[in-house]
Amino acid sequence: MIDRSHPGYDEARAVWNGLIDRRPSVIARCAGTADVAEAVAAAREHRPAVSIRGGGHQVAGSAVCDDGLVIDLSRMKGVHVDPAARTARAQAGVTWGELDRETQLHALATPGGEISATGIAGLTLGGGFGFVMRMFGLSCDSLRSLEIVTADGGVRTASREEEPELFWAARGGGRGIGVVTSFEFGLHQLGPEVAGVLVLHPFERAEDVLRAWRDATYGAPETVTPELLLWTVPAHPAIPRELHGTNCVMIGAVYGGPPGDGATAALTPQRELGPPLVDLSGTMPYVMLQSANTWRFPEGERYFMKSHFADELNDEAIRTLVDWYSRRPTPQSLIVVRTLGGAVARVGPDDSAFAHRSARYNVSIDAGWRDPALDETAIGWARSAWDAMKPFSSGGTYVNFAGLGEDASELRGAVFGSHEERLERTRVAYDPEGLFAPAARRP
Repeated sequence: MIDRSHPGYDEARAVWNGLIDRRPSVIARCAGTADVAEAVAAAREHRPAVSIRGGGHQVAGSAVCDDGLVIDLSRMKGVHVDPAARTARAQAGVTWGELDRETQLHALATPGGEISATGIAGLTLGGGFGFVMRMFGLSCDSLRSLEIVTADGGVRTASREEEPELFWAARGGGRGIGVVTSFEFGLHQLGPEVAGVLVLHPFERAEDVLRAWRDATYGAPETVTPELLLWTVPAHPAIPRELHGTNCVMIGAVYGGPPGDGATAALTPQRELGPPLVDLSGTMPYVMLQSANTWRFPEGERYFMKSHFADELNDEAIRTLVDWYSRRPTPQSLIVVRTLGGAVARVGPDDSAFAHRSARYNVSIDAGWRDPALDETAIGWARSAWDAMKPFSSGGTYVNFAGLGEDASELRGAVFGSHEERLERTRVAYDPEGLFAPAARRP
């Protein structure tokens, strides 16, 4: 138990996003499920505001609260892989880098985040985008079961067979349904080497490249998950030094199967979008792919991310993206367009709480900066760019890229869509006194 008099208090309350500076009354740093149950019992007795912290870098900062109780699972790091059954059981403090390290010993993987420091808990409970999602689905689609401490202090297993409504809610709408202590994932054959595309194009050709990329996504097989970034050329030793720090269009794609001729053929359209600045495509270890961009999102810097789902990217939408990127306030800020479909869309629209199965794209406006004096400017840019893209949106927002706490009320319908009422009924059924209601309202 860590309170404000504890010498480790400031370190314990700090999160990855340096923009977040909250001062809880008590942090319960749990070592296992019994600790979590005890923390929930204390919360039920004393009724403080409650927040739940996993192991990663949740952007909105809702892992910590002011003047309340943080149930901190970040030290719960157990992972067990069953290669014969192709399953992994991981505690809620595990990051994707830690899970990948264990599963890749057996050339197995479950679709996870694009940054190895991302926590498995927050990403999965919100849906879970990843580099191979068109092949294997969202992170929540590989869930077999989960262990959860509900508001009454009970320790439950939720799966398709046990507590099915709770299991439905946890897959995409898991904020505030209880404290999930561990996840059982189904694993897929993948790695240890994977084939991928990484091509950098000059920013001067941004609109042409975006249009060509958009057209190429229409014919992409489900084995390929294309992605486009408007960003800064990284200081990579394989890239000429004179390009470092300049603006570019970055094309990425990963093949969700073994490297070879089939992978090369499937990925080729993502490489042939015009003369590139640099082509770094090839094969690499899956664990290296998953951690390749982690260094570009260092802990303690300031971040704000907000997104739209979109069914199409017409030429006007592309011009708007390029225009707003050109106004970005810092070199760390970027715009990402991810391609859905494939296995994501094959899950029935009402089979999980994730409400955006039919969307073709997700467009994320990601501000990053270091200087607190830029807070208003950086957040203002991201909000304005998001507003400018609203006419091209299908009306949905991804909960893991949904702004800060003050955005929650206006975006709730956009995040959960037609599932909002069912989610609320499920939460009330398991938490009639609203112990976790504040957590449910946060992005």
